[in-house]
Amino acid sequence: MTSRTPYQAFPNSFKRDLLAGKRLIGCWASLASPITTEVLGLAGFDWLLLDGEHSPNDVLSFIPQLMALKDSVSAPVVRPSSNDVIEIKRLLDAGFYNFLVPFVDTPEEARRAVASTRYPPQGIRGVSVSQRSNRYGTVPDYFKGINDQVCVMVQIESRAGVAAAREIGAVEGVDCLFVGPSDLAAGYGHLGNANHPEVQAAIAAVFADAKACGKASGILAPVEADARRYLAMGATFVGVGSDLGAFRNATQALCDRYRE
Repeated sequence: MTSRTPYQAFPNSFKRDLLAGKRLIGCWASLASPITTEVLGLAGFDWLLLDGEHSPNDVLSFIPQLMALKDSVSAPVVRPSSNDVIEIKRLLDAGFYNFLVPFVDTPEEARRAVASTRYPPQGIRGVSVSQRSNRYGTVPDYFKGINDQVCVMVQIESRAGVAAAREIGAVEGVDCLFVGPSDLAAGYGHLGNANHPEVQAAIAAVFADAKACGKASGILAPVEADARRYLAMGATFVGVGSDLGAFRNATQALCDRYRE
């Protein structure tokens, strides 16, 4: 993990580091609590993923978590529930700059994800002149520079996504191809077994396609041996755990120590 000063979203130092090929180690924030997110923000991860796909989060629960990370070195990343223009617009206005968009299967879907994060003429983001992202209208030249500051990472989670990975990676504005190993395993008929050789071959193929496009690659790998293997394979944006998993494992271990 890199050592950095507290995260400043504008300009976006996280995107700069991602594009530079730096190793960025992060953690999932799934508990939808500003307190647990604030605690995560003290650990020193390069980034924290605030999850809106598999967690009970929405815009109103995300904003207090962003506030909780104001003094953290960890860059906030958000995963919307889907590749939805309106949802992404609301998350942008709430103050997110870094997006991990789930289930992108085609170049057209990747282009829609990117367009959702850009103001015209580069995209289709709706305009609000006063919102949290531009500090309620107080950021000079916000509209002039913001398009270049938003980071878009897309998840490859299906056979179709793997087949189109190189085309998806070639889309302008896509900064990273991120493998969702659990859904990918399910798509290959190996539900619950992301370490199956067929799934591992697909993951390696996505990493290779990202590299061929000059883009970063990433993955979620809560098991340390898996994370280190993927780093050795070339992934630079790697999630190594979650607040939910850490809390569950620690409380279970504490309870078990006192069982007779």
